[in-house]
Amino acid sequence: MKTPVRLGLYGLGLVVAFVAAFFIASVVVPPTAVEARMQAADEGSHGGHGAEAESAGNAGASAEAPRGVTLEADGFVLGPVSAPHEVGESGELSFSILDAEGAPLTEYTESHEKDLHLIVVRTDGEQFRHVHPEIDADGVWSVPWEWDEAGSYRVFADFQPGDAEEALTLTRTLNVGGEFTPADVHETRLESKVDGYDVTLEGDLTAGAGSTLTLTVARDGEPVTSLEPYLGAFGHLVALRDGDLEYLHVHPEGEEPQSGDRSGPEVEFATEAPTPGLYLLYFDFQVDGEVRTASFVVDAAASDSPADEDHDDASSGGDHGDDH
Repeated sequence: MKTPVRLGLYGLGLVVAFVAAFFIASVVVPPTAVEARMQAADEGSHGGHGAEAESAGNAGASAEAPRGVTLEADGFVLGPVSAPHEVGESGELSFSILDAEGAPLTEYTESHEKDLHLIVVRTDGEQFRHVHPEIDADGVWSVPWEWDEAGSYRVFADFQPGDAEEALTLTRTLNVGGEFTPADVHETRLESKVDGYDVTLEGDLTAGAGSTLTLTVARDGEPVTSLEPYLGAFGHLVALRDGDLEYLHVHPEGEEPQSGDRSGPEVEFATEAPTPGLYLLYFDFQVDGEVRTASFVVDAAASDSPADEDHDDASSGGDHGDDH
């Protein structure tokens, strides 16, 4: 057979195969199904609708990004931190919050009565400080500073930019020269003594679930009922996850007190632990105009919901019980 004839028959065969495939596809995947898929894809590109889209949105909302584990978030950067290098050296701790163009941020939204909360803690959980530096016209925050002990420290800047809807917590690490022995954080600590005050913590942390923690203040065996308002509540609680020092959302319960109000001995806070494990808690409370800090270590248990139990049984063949 001549070559032109062969090519002609080959081309005719391709046409027949294409037509046959078209009709087969029309039978196997009806046009209505194709249209439905295209419509669903179009809706998905605009955020989706209905129960499935709502479920996806809720899933995204629950997966909140960790706070206090990075120096940058949402286009803002915690700039280099200047501070004394050695123990006992007097000086100043200073820094700026930089925007996406590298310019110092100067507009803030007040939160808990302050534009910015500065938390400094050694990476083993010791040497905790919660202070409120001053900002100058150039956007530089500063506070007088002196280190009491050597070690590696985390500096947290907790603030809300003036045009933002959410607060941010950015962090940097500083090293202070000298020898020190890190604290061994392996056990829970639910009682704390500070300047003659006895503070106890009650409540259970459960990973992935909301919890209410109650702090009770006593002195000489008697309940303290003279707690003064501090940062918009009768106390302020900072919670950090042991290991990476993730900064947790903690909210005081009850109405905001007014100047002159007194309360006690109990103060309640609502929080949520993202994962099982140990958490370092620091409770600031004020009496007679002086702020004191009580520290605790709380063990967050894994969720024991039916879904988790079913998953554990399926993956391991039985219940292992509490790991802690």
